[in-house]
Amino acid sequence: MDSWVRFTAQSQAKERIIRAAQYTCTLVGYTLQRGGAAGNLLRTISQLEAHLSLTRKLLRLGNSVEALEAAKRAIHLSDSVLRLCLTISHLNKAMYFACDNVLWAGKTGFIPRLDQHKWSQRSFRYYLFALILNLTRDLYELRLLMECQARYRHIKSPPSANLGTALPNDQLSSLGTPATTDMLVLRLWLRQLGKVLYSNPPLLLDLLKNCFDIFIPLDQLQIYPTGPGFVGVCGLASSVLSLLTIVHPWLKLKP
Repeated sequence: MDSWVRFTAQSQAKERIIRAAQYTCTLVGYTLQRGGAAGNLLRTISQLEAHLSLTRKLLRLGNSVEALEAAKRAIHLSDSVLRLCLTISHLNKAMYFACDNVLWAGKTGFIPRLDQHKWSQRSFRYYLFALILNLTRDLYELRLLMECQARYRHIKSPPSANLGTALPNDQLSSLGTPATTDMLVLRLWLRQLGKVLYSNPPLLLDLLKNCFDIFIPLDQLQIYPTGPGFVGVCGLASSVLSLLTIVHPWLKLKP
């Protein structure tokens, strides 16, 4: 099983490159359609996109095993929130890959009478739930880091420090109304959020990637339709971010 996990890990970069090409075709096809391109050209782009999708499904054969192994590792995490989010997320990924494998068998003719729409919808439901859990994990880690930074600032500040003393002198005079105070608090919170994300690139990349990815199943399941153009942009952006984590492994969020 370990050798199979290593084999699937080696094919991830190829799958990400093909994924980027697939969503590039989606975006190009949408742009050409809006521009009134010829039908033959649009059909060629659509066929290329379908072939790339089928190739990706071939490269993902057996990825359920890797997802199950990841779930087995996540179940031993000491943090209960991370343990719950990551374990269930990996289990949903395993089901997503399994449905994807069935779809591949249907598209290649191994299962000729397969209801491809039904299995596609089932696959995207598992994918959506996994992404929701991944985003929950990202937000949880972000909250922990912001709380840690707030405690660090409190330790460095005098015991009497509060919102007023923490603000620059030129802003103290503007604390006149509750609305103004709320705006200053929001500004400080956004500044703190920016500092935390800037100092933690793996968390920033994972958060962005999951935010881009989540629009794909939302569109496919008709929960929040956005159209092929927006889906193409999101898929291409998340693929590029995934490739960055493969080229530079330190950018991959752990565990």
